[in-house]
Amino acid sequence: MRSRTPAGRVLAVLAGTLALAGALSGCGIRTTTVPVDAGAAPSRVPCEVSEGNLTTQAQPGAAVRVYLVCGSGLVAVERTAALPPDKKLGDRLQVAQALVDELEEQPSSTEQEAGFSTYVRGPLSLSEARAGDPLGTLRLNRQPEDLPTAALAQIVCTLVEGAATDGSVVLGGPGEYGARGYRCDDETKRSPDLAVPTTGPLPSAS
Repeated sequence: MRSRTPAGRVLAVLAGTLALAGALSGCGIRTTTVPVDAGAAPSRVPCEVSEGNLTTQAQPGAAVRVYLVCGSGLVAVERTAALPPDKKLGDRLQVAQALVDELEEQPSSTEQEAGFSTYVRGPLSLSEARAGDPLGTLRLNRQPEDLPTAALAQIVCTLVEGAATDGSVVLGGPGEYGARGYRCDDETKRSPDLAVPTTGPLPSAS
């Protein structure tokens, strides 16, 4: 049998390659030599907990909303805080402490599966305003500016919604530094790692 010439072998390889490409095309597989960027895989994190799976639903208390971190933002989650069910929001300090306590709790398994986490680490305790503090000041046992930015954003947004009336909350620390007013806006919820906006200078209580 006569052996193929080098040119014949090249032609045979080309023919085989074309035949393979045709077979793949016939199977609905489109051949390409250019890498295809299909983009990031779609996120499966829902950032949502159904009402039937509230974290502390079986425990007595009052229904509250706290802000946890999910994805790159803050999302409100319903909890049952350690307050009497008929407790009115008049006791602002007790309500604020209960909300902060909830933020310290690690998310339940249901919340974790939905993508939630918390940056607030305890123990954090709140106390009443000092002499000369602006009205409504809450004093933390840690300086607010020393907390992780996302943790401060969680606390501010949670307290603004659950224990404030004017869209801001005034927080101070254990030292002699003056208290500051903090706001929770849409940008804070979208990007809690950025600086939490303040309200500017505050008048001292008379």
